[in-house]
Amino acid sequence: MFNNGRVKSTKLRNSARGQECQLRIPGICNHNPETTVLAHVGEDSGMGMKASDLEAAFGCSACHDAIDGKVKTGFSKTELDLFACRGAERTRKLWVSSDLIKVA
Repeated sequence: MFNNGRVKSTKLRNSARGQECQLRIPGICNHNPETTVLAHVGEDSGMGMKASDLEAAFGCSACHDAIDGKVKTGFSKTELDLFACRGAERTRKLWVSSDLIKVA
């Protein structure tokens, strides 16, 4: 489903449950799949705005908090953005391989 040009999918959001963190921030990641959620990482996320569900990554609670700026890390904003982008890429590959999204 689209909402203001953003993909919203309960299936994609629910697919994060029990998954490995794909953000994998060194020294931050708790490696606990029980805390994994779909972390919105697109440039439209934050400040009350939620990016498309396609612009998201499976993220443990610790990495999600780091990406959202809820906790201080030794990483720059640019470095955190890179972790977020790579995590979203890995997550999309998992969705394609499990047929949750299809590429024509």
